[in-house]
Amino acid sequence: MTTLSDVKAALKKYWGYDEFLPLQERAIESVLHGRDSIVVLPTGGGKSICFQAPAVSLPGMAIVVSPLISLMKDQIDALTECGIPAARIDSSQPIRERDGVIERVINRELKLLYIAPERFAADGFIRFLRRVDISLIAIDEAHCVSMWGHDFRPEYRRLGRLKESFPGVAVHAYTATATEHVRRDIALQLHLKDPEVLIGSFDRPNLVYRVKRRTNTLQQVRDVLARHRNESVIIYCIRRADVDDLCAKLIRKGYRVVPYHAGMSAGDRKAAQDAFISEEVEIIVATVAFGMGIDKSNVRAVIHTGLPKSLEHYQQESGRAGRDGLEAECSLFWSGGDYGIWKSIMANTESDQAREIALSKLNGMYNYCTSLACRHRALVNYFGQDLEGGNCGACDVCLGEIGSMDGALEIAQKILSCVVRLHERFGADYTASVLSGSRDKRILERKHDQLSTYALLSDLPKNTARDWIEQLVGQGYLEKTGEFNVLHVTERGWRVLHGEEIPSLLKPADKPVRTSKVAADSWEGVDHGLFEALRGLRRELAMRRSVPAYVVFSDAALRGMARLRPSTPDAFLLVSGVGSAKAEQYGDLFLDAISRYCKEHSLPMDVATAQREPRSSKGRSTLNLARQTAYGLFAQGISVDEVARAVERAPSTVAEYLVSYIAKEGLTEPSPWVDKRSFDRIVDAVASLGSDLIGPIYRALGGEVGYDLIKISIVVLQNRKR
Repeated sequence: MTTLSDVKAALKKYWGYDEFLPLQERAIESVLHGRDSIVVLPTGGGKSICFQAPAVSLPGMAIVVSPLISLMKDQIDALTECGIPAARIDSSQPIRERDGVIERVINRELKLLYIAPERFAADGFIRFLRRVDISLIAIDEAHCVSMWGHDFRPEYRRLGRLKESFPGVAVHAYTATATEHVRRDIALQLHLKDPEVLIGSFDRPNLVYRVKRRTNTLQQVRDVLARHRNESVIIYCIRRADVDDLCAKLIRKGYRVVPYHAGMSAGDRKAAQDAFISEEVEIIVATVAFGMGIDKSNVRAVIHTGLPKSLEHYQQESGRAGRDGLEAECSLFWSGGDYGIWKSIMANTESDQAREIALSKLNGMYNYCTSLACRHRALVNYFGQDLEGGNCGACDVCLGEIGSMDGALEIAQKILSCVVRLHERFGADYTASVLSGSRDKRILERKHDQLSTYALLSDLPKNTARDWIEQLVGQGYLEKTGEFNVLHVTERGWRVLHGEEIPSLLKPADKPVRTSKVAADSWEGVDHGLFEALRGLRRELAMRRSVPAYVVFSDAALRGMARLRPSTPDAFLLVSGVGSAKAEQYGDLFLDAISRYCKEHSLPMDVATAQREPRSSKGRSTLNLARQTAYGLFAQGISVDEVARAVERAPSTVAEYLVSYIAKEGLTEPSPWVDKRSFDRIVDAVASLGSDLIGPIYRALGGEVGYDLIKISIVVLQNRKR
């Protein structure tokens, strides 16, 4: 019987990770116990590992249902690079290639087979699959099953027959974005039997969210790009024309960029996507038609130049940034006009119910943009969760880049009074023009320049008044009605006019963009020059093998190499994200590059005190709290295992905390964490070898003393030399 220990061994062997991310372990246990499940994890939270790792370990072959060919291809490329036999069957394959896959299935050579949902409509295909042992069935992007989901696909509804077709085989549904309503619908439509529902945190602490009113699209986009030079960036626009226009302007400014939208031919779309994935270009400008099938892990920024149509869409689209767990930026530039565009598009929705659902979701997105609440908190609250702690340290609100306006009550009263004086017959733009003292012909002809509220905000740009109007709408003090979005004062708005309630308004002056704590932490101990050198090597290897660069190694793995600077194959395997297959395939090349760089720049190698952060989607405050708590317990002489239980971290992670603690405190005795006999043996090995490299010491001791004890002892010896 396959155990969790077997799956953990596979995780280390094939993916190079020592521990599971939060919730992965429970999701995998559901697979091992043969119980149906619904697993909701944010993008980058490790959903794929939940079915890939047990599939490698269990007897038989796993079926993975995936909605897009590009998504299947990316995942299969990544699995193949890790040494795992996987393949796909889809309509784009030549017959010869498809027949080859079928032969591998019959010969039981595959551990994972990826299939598009449409293929299950054929009874003959299901009969074919019954000829082999199926270990599990995974439904990826399972929100597509539900009409309440943000990407409903009718062909997903037919997947309910899988429970009948494969009795005794558990079905597991995976998605990044599913409200409670959607989760219930997934269970119903897939005919799941008493599924275990596992919901991870919807928070992505490594993402820094920023929201601004759109004023100058090109300049605002370029400001973000300046913070991410030579890094992968996705820019989303609402309309195809906007994509083409922005892309052309960026090209004229010298950026390496391609467009992507449904108006392009299939060949041109594929060429654009391939250029972006292979890093021939750094930037892709696209409609939301792009991205669902993209597994690119090292996107460092996602920019929205318009309002997304729902928070589910925004969570998924912005979630394409930082899938490797490293810091990434998500900037949203919006306008009140975007609301009208989406509302017009939604008017063509077939059913009244679907239209109401879409409009409700659009309102939620609009409220997010006009709110003064922490962006991380607002997103997780929408999905029915809360955020621990106060300041997230990773959004424009909590970073102090925006703040509340003093005198907000008086300003709001001026705006609301102007709406009343205009007899609630005009929209936001016209009202802002009156408040700012515009000499527009329409205003003069209607004699609105004679109103008592005319030019009350003339000392500020019109855009500022316009922003405040939108914020009052978002907070429920004003509402837009009718085809032309005419402003009306709500009951809450009248309370403001009477001084009974005080709204919040953002300060008009932007503060400089600050670096988040997440970004500072993730670069700690990393040599930037070495990281760039390794990126160049990765790009060359990826081009040579015709695979995406991140499939060779993730940015997180490269930073680990540039932090630890390993000199031996054993030390190379200590880098998180380096598995045995990749170490065998690429180890010599990367070790050679690291060695040459370190010699040229006189850098030490095998840095024992380097801090390797655990693979955790919690990150931010919980990670720092765990480390701080561990330090306090170490000061009391508590053992690694006891501290690991106290801070809910793996012992290997806590051992890294201990190494950094000993270095920080300058401790010169290894007790109570290393027994005297082991320490003496390590000291003798260091003296005999004339080196404190971890790998050689481990081998010299015949593998009888663990890596953690060696690392702790080495840092103690280094402290003694100071």
